[in-house]
Amino acid sequence: MESTTNDELRELSLLEEIENDPNVNQSTLATQLGVAVGTVNWHLKRLIAKGAVKVSRAERKKLRYIITPEGLALRARLAVDYVEHSLTLYRRTRQRVKERVADVRRAGFDCVRIVGEGDVADICKLTCIEQGITVVKDKGVPALVVDGYKVKLEGLE
Repeated sequence: MESTTNDELRELSLLEEIENDPNVNQSTLATQLGVAVGTVNWHLKRLIAKGAVKVSRAERKKLRYIITPEGLALRARLAVDYVEHSLTLYRRTRQRVKERVADVRRAGFDCVRIVGEGDVADICKLTCIEQGITVVKDKGVPALVVDGYKVKLEGLE
């Protein structure tokens, strides 16, 4: 499966923001997306070139962005791709954590600690609970270490 890129996520976010407020300006879009105005400008030019967005002049210095039917179709496809990518990541992470939990059990432990935070750490916690493994803060037990989207098992040496 092709992964969802940052560019696709930004385009999806831009299309959603423009759909919510066609009078939004590039500075506001940049703030909402957490990127530079130049990045927004570059993405808008790409969306215009794809026929997904049209621009009209609302006032002398004010632009209005209009999502075309092609843009609505693109937004829908990008949203579906994002959800599919997220679910695939969720399933893979759960499977890896189940494998690590099985290693923990084989080593004679019934608890682990989780090092890291965020969505992947939350998936680890839920999977441990589901598998009957207690999550503790004790440094004397094996640890599931979250590194980005990876989960490593440490402390079974």
